[in-house]
Amino acid sequence: MKIAVLKEEAGGERRVAATPETIKKFSALGAVMAVEAGAGLTASISDSEYEAAGATVGSRSDVLKGAEAVLGVQGPDPANLKGLKPGTLVIAALNPLGDRARVDLYAKAGIEALAMELMPRITRAQSMDILSSQSNLSGYKAVLDAAAEYGRAFPMMMTAAGTIAAARVFVMGVGVAGLQAIATARRLGAIVSATDVRAATKEQIESLGAKAVFVENVAGIEGEGAGGYATEMSEEYKKAQAELVSGHIAKQDIVITTALIPGRPAPRLISDAQVASMRPGSVIVDLAVEQGGNVEGAVAGEVAERHGVRIVGHRNVPSRLAADTSALYARNLYNFLSAFWDAEAKRPLLPDDDEIVQGIRLTKDGKIVNPRLLGDQ
Repeated sequence: MKIAVLKEEAGGERRVAATPETIKKFSALGAVMAVEAGAGLTASISDSEYEAAGATVGSRSDVLKGAEAVLGVQGPDPANLKGLKPGTLVIAALNPLGDRARVDLYAKAGIEALAMELMPRITRAQSMDILSSQSNLSGYKAVLDAAAEYGRAFPMMMTAAGTIAAARVFVMGVGVAGLQAIATARRLGAIVSATDVRAATKEQIESLGAKAVFVENVAGIEGEGAGGYATEMSEEYKKAQAELVSGHIAKQDIVITTALIPGRPAPRLISDAQVASMRPGSVIVDLAVEQGGNVEGAVAGEVAERHGVRIVGHRNVPSRLAADTSALYARNLYNFLSAFWDAEAKRPLLPDDDEIVQGIRLTKDGKIVNPRLLGDQ
């Protein structure tokens, strides 16, 4: 089986879907690996490193010729996949809920599209979960971005000239990114607090040495949906949360927001009035800015300033650590394909009744087959 690794097309995308490590592993399974020239340069991987690992490197047309699987970070434009035979696998983050038109084009071309971001959150799929692997480093980078914009030190410093107070960091949304942000801010010496709509995260927050800030006495609200994702809250909870958070935000130096609900715009967590309550020189990092933003006034791709507060809205934060995020992403893809690899056929066999396959497969035999796109759930 020939597997093609393409150079990313999306503006600002620096990651790559395979590394020399995974090239060697795929080759050991019996796959023939082909990498588009320059695919790894922005992730600090040269063409010669791919060749040394056993891949051929060439033009896109050469790489795609005879390919039975195509690996990408962000899904390639169907118009740039001419010549692929029907049934070819395209495996990437495909944004099917936000870009349905592209999925329709994959189906029309007979491509079997597999959206890795729809990986079910089950035990055997943990090593294949691209959202977790990329969010982990996003949470880390968010703290570094905040530190770069913040005009003061993070840790308390006792000097002969006097004491510098530790920065106060508040993390809103305690998923993978939020937990890493807490841990990173703590390592830098900040006083950290955090909140989430999911009651189960309170213990996780406290285990990292941070203060948990939670709404009390609002009965029956756990905030956790399928797969551990957050769900929409009741109006009662939203009101109580807003009141609690408003008082807390005003005392913070740095706020990092990470809240996302799959398939929906990012929930608004911080209003303009709450931004105004923070002291000048404070920093907010909005990791959900590309999905509409958690913070009023956040601008995707910019560091905006409102009321003397800097609101950081970098796009594609995982790509800002391209070497490490590429390494993790590439392992996610390898772990997925190797789990279904048939040694005799030297190719992955994807059973229709498998929970993972059902979760991520978007198209097959010229048709849309994913239940979420068909409106079945």
